[in-house]
Amino acid sequence: MNGRQLTGTAAAVSAVLLLAACGGGDSVAPLPRLAVATGATLSSCADLATRISYPNTVITAANDIAAGTLVIGGKPVPQHCQVTGQMFQRVSPVDGKHYAIGFEMRLPLNWNGRFFYQANGGTDGVVATATGPVGGGGPLDHALNQGFAVISSDAGHNPSQNPSFGIDPQARLDYGYQAVGKLTPMAKALIKTAYGKEPDRSYIGGCSNGGRHTMVAAARYADQYDGFLVGNPGFHLPLAATANIAGAKTYAALASTPGDLSTGFTAAERTLVSNAVLDKCDALDGVKDGLVQDGTACQAAFKLERDVPTCAGARDGTCLSAAQKTAIGQLFAGATTATGKKIYASFPYDAGLATGGWASWKFTAPMQRDAGAVGLVWQAPPENAATFDGTSFVLNGNLDDMLAKVGATNATYTESALSFMLPPNVTDMATLKNRGAKMLAYHGTSDPIFSSDDTSAWYDSLRAANGGDAANFARFFRVPGMNHCSGGPTADQFDMLTPLVNWVEKGQAPDSVQASVRGAGNSGGVNADVPSTWAANRSRPLCAYPKVAKYKGSGSVEDAANFSCQ
Repeated sequence: MNGRQLTGTAAAVSAVLLLAACGGGDSVAPLPRLAVATGATLSSCADLATRISYPNTVITAANDIAAGTLVIGGKPVPQHCQVTGQMFQRVSPVDGKHYAIGFEMRLPLNWNGRFFYQANGGTDGVVATATGPVGGGGPLDHALNQGFAVISSDAGHNPSQNPSFGIDPQARLDYGYQAVGKLTPMAKALIKTAYGKEPDRSYIGGCSNGGRHTMVAAARYADQYDGFLVGNPGFHLPLAATANIAGAKTYAALASTPGDLSTGFTAAERTLVSNAVLDKCDALDGVKDGLVQDGTACQAAFKLERDVPTCAGARDGTCLSAAQKTAIGQLFAGATTATGKKIYASFPYDAGLATGGWASWKFTAPMQRDAGAVGLVWQAPPENAATFDGTSFVLNGNLDDMLAKVGATNATYTESALSFMLPPNVTDMATLKNRGAKMLAYHGTSDPIFSSDDTSAWYDSLRAANGGDAANFARFFRVPGMNHCSGGPTADQFDMLTPLVNWVEKGQAPDSVQASVRGAGNSGGVNADVPSTWAANRSRPLCAYPKVAKYKGSGSVEDAANFSCQ
């Protein structure tokens, strides 16, 4: 259900009905198919700054960017026009600081008729280069290269205001959802000025908080976008961050070196558990290849208490203590408060927990990222920014109090974080569905901060809310071994945007998406977590959930062609 309607030209819907079949041959209800976008040529760049006029908007520059100024995936980015500006400049009545929604748009000379909103990660605050990532790690392509007009924003605050922007109530709302609502019609108007027409098709996508932005847009602004690309979504972000703080408390209690959380679950111990997971689960997909494709079956096959040795004496990296097994097992089952209240979802056991990326999110991020976000951006009222200490907040704070304040409102903060950060109704996608829009979601099964179990549960609920099948408008792909948006022992290089466009505009629903590892020599950047025993160009099909990739029984295990989605 839309929380707010935006002005704009409604997307034209062709008379052709989409008669797609989901994986396995099940029939699906016919839905409208949106027409294929048609392109145009950029009229000019230098004078765009003077030709654009939109309420509450200041254009600061319009610059021609020569081909090759940017290089992505080893390839030069084509010549394009970069437009920068700000919306809704203001001075906060609460903290006295200057705020605005900063943005940049990059407009290709040869436009494909499509608009891409690049939803950024973290607590925003930075206008990331607007190229439009297509998913995964080390992308070889991007939306700008494909001819999209792309926008990126800071969501209403600048780097120096992170995370203290949460003191200002409006900055909270802009970060949560309103920046997308304000920027979208402006961007479409800017595109019309540049090309002589508004975009035929509009897409939004991102990973992490960008995945959350995209899911929120699907709930609040479904009439404004035709395709939604959701990566590792933190759609319960305040709860996930609070759960990570709970984890930090647990690891601090287990730590052999006070203050060093990583000694509560050392690299050797994490490798021990990772190997035990592989021992029980690797072959469930028909071949031992270092990847757990059937994550659901794995959670039943692997038991931490049974399958990892218990230390008879001191911890030495070859066993876990009884206290570790109990505490770590509880975290994977879903962190709870002191009163037993479950905070967030469970996490699947997967091989990627041995990596440095996993450790960083568990042992460092709670003090550096989660504390400021929970304490200053999401609590009502926030902590005192002038005296706030993240480490003390994490290690000494009360989880029940944090949860209560994250869900609270008062006269100054009239929307709780659970209102402005979460999609209003995550399983109500009737507007998206009925107008012919589509969603593709993906999530790494070794993500240590936003759980793929949470996304799997969401998709199961979405299916249940749609008669047991949502595959005619939304599909979900688990990425075995992938950490937070990229990295891990995984095939994390893939393009989800192209299949999304083909589904929206051509009715070609993807049953699988091919992914590759980023081994030695990869032009998108080498993934240091790729095992040396894997081929540098190993590939795998990512399968539409609940199907998983299984080995066909013959052929190279390095080639996706020898696996099928079952």
